[in-house]
Amino acid sequence: MLRVVQWATGGVGKAAIQAVRSHPELELVGCYVHSEAKRGKDVGDLLGSEKLGVIATDDVEEILALSADAVVYAPLIPNSGEVERILRSGKNVVTPVGWFYPGERDAALARACLDGGVTLHGIGINPGGTTDVHPLVLSAMTSAVTFVRTEEFSDMRTYDAPDVLRWVMGFGGTPEQARESPMLGLLTGGFTQSARMCVDTLGFAEATMRTTHEIAVATAPIESPMGIIEPGQVAGQRFQWDAVVGDRPVVRIAVNWLMGEEHLAPAWEFGPEGERYEIEIKGDPDTFVVIRGWQPASIAEGLKRNPGIVATANHCVNSVPYVCAAAPGIKSAVDLPVVAGRAHPDLGPAGG
Repeated sequence: MLRVVQWATGGVGKAAIQAVRSHPELELVGCYVHSEAKRGKDVGDLLGSEKLGVIATDDVEEILALSADAVVYAPLIPNSGEVERILRSGKNVVTPVGWFYPGERDAALARACLDGGVTLHGIGINPGGTTDVHPLVLSAMTSAVTFVRTEEFSDMRTYDAPDVLRWVMGFGGTPEQARESPMLGLLTGGFTQSARMCVDTLGFAEATMRTTHEIAVATAPIESPMGIIEPGQVAGQRFQWDAVVGDRPVVRIAVNWLMGEEHLAPAWEFGPEGERYEIEIKGDPDTFVVIRGWQPASIAEGLKRNPGIVATANHCVNSVPYVCAAAPGIKSAVDLPVVAGRAHPDLGPAGG
């Protein structure tokens, strides 16, 4: 049984705890929280479930001293210094907030992995899943690949994180504030890593990156998790990252995040297909895949438990056994075996 610590208990963190509990090879042994209000509480109380016998702490030293195999590191904003300390304490780290495809700037973290004899792995859903792992797996069915596109179409009214929506993502402010928000930098750091993974793995020539950011504003009041978005305030954003060889895009990653499909200028919409993820590969033959189920069927369902957040957490947790078995270092998805989920406890060997 692998001993796991959960670092941070936002939406992804809570879903990760539930995934650890369902995984037959994992045991939750610790939980780090940022909020003083959560300190000293049983993790089950934080989830609204039965008590789990694991007490949340905001003491980093206490977490570092724990005997554990892995940490699922899921804060809102990554801190490389924190991650270095976790790695040097001898704990593997799986995270959805960065390090999807390591580069030269990650040298200090790579040294920390070797010092601790452990592995760091970045994975998730977008980036870290639909933007790299899934198109690469599907590309096995195609030869002579010329273009790869992954794109998300999501209604952000189902994302119950008002502070993130307003202060990080820039919704509900002016277009100028959205353009100056930290979101573009945070997103670009992750999505360009996914694009580079696809470029390098598929064998394209060296590519340059182009980024675009478009904004739609409300034309009438729109209800959202952060309150009413008034006319003239940001109610939709599109980000696109192109890896370009010469003047030709070879890898494209895009997200379309709208506060619904009404009262927007420009009049953006999801189209008849609705919310979804798309993966497109041009080659011989072409491949086109639409993924559903990672967006909630209704706003109410999304505010209760957003399946995209759950999928992100599951991808992290399901990676833990593979990461713990890997050689020390920073490992991307192409460095590990294919990660798989596990059967429902009632249908596994112990419950079947």
